[in-house]
Amino acid sequence: MTKNVMIVGVGGQGTLLASKLLGRVLTLRGYDVKVSEVHGMSQRGGSVVTYVRFGEKVSSPVIDKGEADVIISFEMLEAARWLDCLKPGGQIIANTQQINPMPVVSGAAEYPEKITEKLKAAGAKVDADDFLSIAVEAGSALAVNIALMGRFSRYFPEIDVETWREAIAQSVPPKFKDVNLRAFALGRGE
Repeated sequence: MTKNVMIVGVGGQGTLLASKLLGRVLTLRGYDVKVSEVHGMSQRGGSVVTYVRFGEKVSSPVIDKGEADVIISFEMLEAARWLDCLKPGGQIIANTQQINPMPVVSGAAEYPEKITEKLKAAGAKVDADDFLSIAVEAGSALAVNIALMGRFSRYFPEIDVETWREAIAQSVPPKFKDVNLRAFALGRGE
């Protein structure tokens, strides 16, 4: 059975590293994995989405509306933006950080309130936390992506923590390995 994960955020938050890390973890565990190209503007500030599909045999990297088992969102508004892709009763793991999009920055719009409540009212299971603070506690705000992946790892207990640690060590420069391993553990709640 194929599982579908969307990783959504804003350019500059580390969504690409998160999707590469997830792809590496799944490959190490023997899954057939397809990771999409980036959709959106990956420069700092633009909306970014990647698709990760895995299972015994995966033919396409694309996730259509209503097919995502999990949405990992680096920013609350991005979780709301991609909600229609989540399957009924699907899981959202969201960073509570708010990054104002250009219409809010320019004063043309206001940042929506109570996004978590709205996501839950739409039928999503929501696990929202301040992953930026968790990353800072680990030693670097840049490790927010790995803190989010730590939380995500709790939803797939069939993938052991050692596989995640091995993939993190392979995915980040050696000088950042320890801080990322701490961010992963804190994101998991360890």
